[in-house]
Amino acid sequence: MLYIFAVARHEYKRGVRIDIQYGMKTLISTQQALAIIDRFPHSKVLVVGDVMVDQFIWGRVSRISPEAPVPVVEVTKETLLLGGCANVLNNIFSIGGQAVVTGIIGSDDMGRWLIRQFRKMGIVTEGLIVEQERPTTVKTRVIAHHQQVVRFDRENKKPIDAHSLAMMFDYIEREKDSLGAIIVSDYNKGMITKKLISGIKKIIGTTNIVLCVDPKQNDFSFYRGCDVITPNHHEAGRALGRELVSNDDIMEGGTTLLNRYDFKAVLITRGEEGMTLFERNGAITNIPTVAKEVFDVTGAGDTVIGVFALCAAAGASFREAASLANQAGGMVVGKVGTAVVSREELQKVL
Repeated sequence: MLYIFAVARHEYKRGVRIDIQYGMKTLISTQQALAIIDRFPHSKVLVVGDVMVDQFIWGRVSRISPEAPVPVVEVTKETLLLGGCANVLNNIFSIGGQAVVTGIIGSDDMGRWLIRQFRKMGIVTEGLIVEQERPTTVKTRVIAHHQQVVRFDRENKKPIDAHSLAMMFDYIEREKDSLGAIIVSDYNKGMITKKLISGIKKIIGTTNIVLCVDPKQNDFSFYRGCDVITPNHHEAGRALGRELVSNDDIMEGGTTLLNRYDFKAVLITRGEEGMTLFERNGAITNIPTVAKEVFDVTGAGDTVIGVFALCAAAGASFREAASLANQAGGMVVGKVGTAVVSREELQKVL
């Protein structure tokens, strides 16, 4: 069984009603959770966002450079992984869902590598738009003894051009009838704009497609009217212009974001404190972390929003989706690097 705290009473702080939760009750039974997972192969999610490559250079450190007080990394291997919104897609694919993607890549080796990887996975690449003057975004991390030594990025953060935007809208229009959810994965690399989000909302209109956002903008009016937003507590605090330190801060802040920007739900991830889900009906659900050990939080947010959106596409309620996303997120932080969770791993844990 997966558990939450049940709502018991209401409090008011600065005029905002907060549902405070006490006592234990079952959020979702194992049978319900497995039934949702069984629907993953028939559920489809479109990922829109900053397509990136995560490059890992692995090695060991045994000395300090005589040129500067920095460690010398003796490289032992190099790996390339799907990053940014491509990692969100990879999470959906790995856990058994149907996934498609639209975004911008460059006419370069890394862009071609991405296309080859998607095709190996059986994922169509029609939604990938090539801009000749824009490099494929690459994040390079140097890892020694399971610790990140340094990271450097190759990117161009200028807004995408009008022609690319029109091609993306055409692709979304063609895909919309088969979709259960859309994820806007914003890594603040110039891909996500107000014009893009308003265009997506216009295309899906009154459909039942759940529009989810993983934000990077400090101004959440950027995402106004989307269904679900999944900031971590630092991002939520920046959007409100203050730090969210205490539990009361989180309760008040999440409720304020929900109402101020017309979201249906706000899911704030809180690291070792787990997650808190705020819904339009006034319910607030605290979901404790399930992580036993934390080795690397890289990509954990991608796992959370990917699994959440896939669950929503499979017919789960927001509470059920948040609970399963919390399980998957807790598993992925126990792995090193940009990791994913398989369908079999999640089923085994449940």
